[in-house]
Amino acid sequence: MRWGKCEYSELKKLSGQLDRLAQSDLDALCRAAAAELAGQLLGKVKKRTPVVYGALRNAWAVLPVERSGGVYTATVLNNLAYVSYVEYGHRQRPGRFVPGRWEGDRFVYDPEAEGGMVLKKAWVPGRHMLTISEQEVERLAPKLVERRLYRLLKESFDV
Repeated sequence: MRWGKCEYSELKKLSGQLDRLAQSDLDALCRAAAAELAGQLLGKVKKRTPVVYGALRNAWAVLPVERSGGVYTATVLNNLAYVSYVEYGHRQRPGRFVPGRWEGDRFVYDPEAEGGMVLKKAWVPGRHMLTISEQEVERLAPKLVERRLYRLLKESFDV
């Protein structure tokens, strides 16, 4: 009994394409995607950060991408001590006198000044510049990773 003839050239071609895909550097792909997402987050958080003198905005930084098992982590941070107060808000004591002076529309703290201001509100609301930016980047992440993965597959399967 005969079963017929079979053309194996397409299977050989597919095998070669799968070999190319297996040899591609997935670690580099993941690191590049994580770095790109961190860059997107950095840009968004800097735009949302309020500016008085620029120190808070300029203190944002991105650490190199780290890998732990199958998880890639890109850290965006700000090491200024008061960043959490600006992000989440803070309490203050109404009626408290703060020494300083006004320069235009900005108050400058100066412990030696004769004048100053009296605090009126008990709560200063947070600006949530990092929280909002993280939420936006989380929505962008699947499309960004999908684009990078598509390019890798296209390189592997297109001749």
